[in-house]
Amino acid sequence: MKILFIGDIIGKLGREVCRQVLPGLKSELCPDLTIANGENSAHGYGITEKVYKELVEMDLDAITMGNHIWDKKELVKNIEKMPLVVRPANFPPGVPGNDHLIIEKDKVRIAILNLSGRTFMHPMDCPFQAVKKLLPSLKTNCIIVDMHAEATSEKCAMAHFLDGEVSAVLGTHTHVMTADERILPNGCAFISDVGMVGAYDSIIGMKKGAILKRFTTQLPERFEPEEKGAGIFNAVLLTIDPLSGHAKEIRRISKVVEASS
Repeated sequence: MKILFIGDIIGKLGREVCRQVLPGLKSELCPDLTIANGENSAHGYGITEKVYKELVEMDLDAITMGNHIWDKKELVKNIEKMPLVVRPANFPPGVPGNDHLIIEKDKVRIAILNLSGRTFMHPMDCPFQAVKKLLPSLKTNCIIVDMHAEATSEKCAMAHFLDGEVSAVLGTHTHVMTADERILPNGCAFISDVGMVGAYDSIIGMKKGAILKRFTTQLPERFEPEEKGAGIFNAVLLTIDPLSGHAKEIRRISKVVEASS
């Protein structure tokens, strides 16, 4: 079982890069399942129904989210119209949306979970307790966890916490691909951050000017996604034993895409 997991898609340019790269990559790698983090896909903040449809047309099987999930207020009412969106499972009870997704491919059930970290992040219910409560109901060994968190230590802790119970814990949120991919002793694939799909000449996908001004003056600035220039595409390819759910390989994928004319 091969699973392609794509890092945070950022804004219009990120969507364009994904649309440009994904068909050839899928033809080359032949993944059984394709997942992307889409919490920055609508102009860098959240997702809309229009952007959701655009991502689905790229033949994604699931779209995970994160701390920006409710930045587009319409999502609170419209999330039920987006069945492939998976919100963080450690929101309080009663919050709308899927706290997990089950997809069947070639008679294999794959569960997709999304968790939000708490270190340097908005206050949330405990992701460790939330995932432990959810696991028994999934009834499958093949489980992919998107751990959307700021601190690498929290992501690594989650991977070790779930080693032997899930197939992979894949870090998102920081938009910078890390080089620490590995298989833990009991079969869980881990990487601190998958990276992003967005502007190559940027600061984590955003225009440089406002971020530099924030750092140099400490004045409030609105960050906007960079929508021009070359793009970068980050993802990982997982190979998983469908019977045991253990990961056999995790491979980083990084491509720079030249600006379209």
